[in-house]
Amino acid sequence: MAARQAELAPHELRILLAVAETGGFSAAAARLGLTQSAVSHSVRGSEAKVGAVLFERGRAGAVPTAAGERAAALARRILRLYEVLGSEVRAAAAGGPGADGALRGVLRIAAFRSAALHLLPPALERLAARHPGIRAEVRVVREVGEGTAGEVAAGRADLGIATLDPAAGLPPGLLGGVLVQEAYALVHPAGHADPKSLPLLDWDENCGSYTREWWRSQDWIPPATVKAEDDGMVLTMVGRGLGMAIMPELSLREAGETVAVTGLGPSGPVRNVGYVTTPESSSTVAVRALIRELRQQKG
Repeated sequence: MAARQAELAPHELRILLAVAETGGFSAAAARLGLTQSAVSHSVRGSEAKVGAVLFERGRAGAVPTAAGERAAALARRILRLYEVLGSEVRAAAAGGPGADGALRGVLRIAAFRSAALHLLPPALERLAARHPGIRAEVRVVREVGEGTAGEVAAGRADLGIATLDPAAGLPPGLLGGVLVQEAYALVHPAGHADPKSLPLLDWDENCGSYTREWWRSQDWIPPATVKAEDDGMVLTMVGRGLGMAIMPELSLREAGETVAVTGLGPSGPVRNVGYVTTPESSSTVAVRALIRELRQQKG
């Protein structure tokens, strides 16, 4: 019968996380105020407990293995629960989430640019009015690769505002829900006689959109000839007459007088914008409170 694996203590989680984030035992030791030998000994002990090699050692330092990456992500999430434990308990003792001022602490949020500009602020304003002790920290994360959902899975955010693909679903181990369904529209220079004749502008975060299937079925949409850094840059370029674009409603809230917006009809593509969090974070008062405020959005 296999031996029972021992659990990692909080200090062991902090050490392996420091090694993963600094890329070496010496750097991790300096961050934590420990000796290098103490860090090395702790990591070896953690590897023995979990039954897997967590770091590849070499001249370049310590590089997390696939197991090490997963361990670091879970370590962040576990240590985060230790951080919020006191605030959660005090809020419960004061009468639960409805007790003004009872809940205190930092709420870490990851959001893509247009959501951070237009979707989050009203919800955070209401959250601050109800829970003045919560301090929101918002990081703008590009929706490229793992995007905001990846920040949540890695334990770097308690909640993410993400674009949700109903066909692909959420990454394993995460949960979430749709907040806003926004339509795409044709964006072109105001007053242009034939906007469909203009070159197509696009931006990196739009590349993986499931609306591409709709785009491919439209013979009037040419391949993108210009790709910008973000949707704000696309709007600026459209306003200067450099092309047309197909953009979702949140991005279009920044459109000025030099830009015209034409709807694509009821068969046009839509984008689902929602929240993503972890099962453990979803049970905390602060995350539940923010989700309630986000769900009040009118879109």
